[in-house]
Amino acid sequence: MLPLQEFVRFIEENKLFAPQDHLLLAVSGGKDSVLMAQLFKLAGYRFSIAHCNFNLRGDEAQRDEMFVKLLASNLQVPFHVMHFDTKSFADENGLSTQMAARELRYAWFEETRSMHGYQYIALAQHQNDSIETLLLNLVRGTGISGMHGILPKRGLLVRPLLFLTRQQIDDLVGQNNIDYVEDSSNLTHKYARNKIRLEIIPRLKEINPNLEATFAENIKRFVETEALLQEVVENIRAKIFKWVDTDLQIDKVAIKDLKPQKLLCFELLKPYSFTDKVVDEILSALGKQSGTSFYSHSHRLTIDRNRLIISSLPFKEPEISELHKEGEVQLAYGHKVSMHFSNTLSFIGAGHLAYVDEAKLIFPLVIRFWQDGDRFKPLGMNCFKKVSDFFIDQKIPLPQKQRIPILVNGNGEIIWIAGLRQDERYKVGATTKKVAIFELSNHHG
Repeated sequence: MLPLQEFVRFIEENKLFAPQDHLLLAVSGGKDSVLMAQLFKLAGYRFSIAHCNFNLRGDEAQRDEMFVKLLASNLQVPFHVMHFDTKSFADENGLSTQMAARELRYAWFEETRSMHGYQYIALAQHQNDSIETLLLNLVRGTGISGMHGILPKRGLLVRPLLFLTRQQIDDLVGQNNIDYVEDSSNLTHKYARNKIRLEIIPRLKEINPNLEATFAENIKRFVETEALLQEVVENIRAKIFKWVDTDLQIDKVAIKDLKPQKLLCFELLKPYSFTDKVVDEILSALGKQSGTSFYSHSHRLTIDRNRLIISSLPFKEPEISELHKEGEVQLAYGHKVSMHFSNTLSFIGAGHLAYVDEAKLIFPLVIRFWQDGDRFKPLGMNCFKKVSDFFIDQKIPLPQKQRIPILVNGNGEIIWIAGLRQDERYKVGATTKKVAIFELSNHHG
């Protein structure tokens, strides 16, 4: 017998969705997601099934897809499936296979939800998944928001199985003879989450056999603590924040007097996307000369004599220029990029020049400025690096990095961070027959 009443009660108590809503269920074919689908059917909710084939496990992945397709047919609900070239996506974006699969999965779920008019996306995560997430967050470093594990509802994502433990799901599937497929990758110790699941949690359960119940209570307290912290932060914000025209002004003395200063200041500035590191720098600069500015991707904070001033950074469309053939392109900030070709493999070691294998170019080339998420393979390296991290290594301040031209191939790959480093993939080699020479100049000096 399935826990129908507890399932419906959990959905209603957490206001996950309305009875008339139509949901998209993420179903892998494993115990958790198959049980979720069976409970949705038994409860009479409207739903469709979505399945991701990441093409990572050969015949096993095809088996899973056919199983879920048959399940959807038996439950008489619509079925959506998507095939991904996960390894190529991971390589192109410098991601781990797990992170690549996660990005692909959630992007496709949302695209499918939006296209077909589903109200929510349901995920079959349970209490043990929440414990694993909390432990992972603790190991990697987290604030109070990382202590509540997985929430039952976050935006358009709902998790209606969080009232069950993994053992309870195993028992229910066995007792009710529910068919499922096993993902062999769940048994490998290769991934961090699997190590916690297979090695750490069993040891913790030796100390506390009721680990899931204890963590469920802990998580409730963490959620309440976070709510209390946010209430305190909102009260402080109401007292010391003041809008003057389009700028937000904050009393500097009040920031100095905060206790605990770092925690409260970070929470106060979180809506403006200032990172933990930048908040440290802001606090260190409170007693120094006024006029210093700090940046997030969306805002600038300037320290004035007796206040902090937060201003929105002006949004503008990224400036893009194209290079179709030999010639030059004039850019913003006085930059000029020119290109010509040579059959001679001779080089002048200068940062303002880049030598590229002409055969690898796909026209038109694009010259633009830095965008969040940009990655490239710095010359001499075989792995990808975020351009933002490269700028940090080069000690380039935020305002300046937004003014450095980036040469991009017709396939979207970065060829050259102009004046700084070109990409390993486009270097001149022994097989190069023709060299494309790019030059960066600036009429401001």
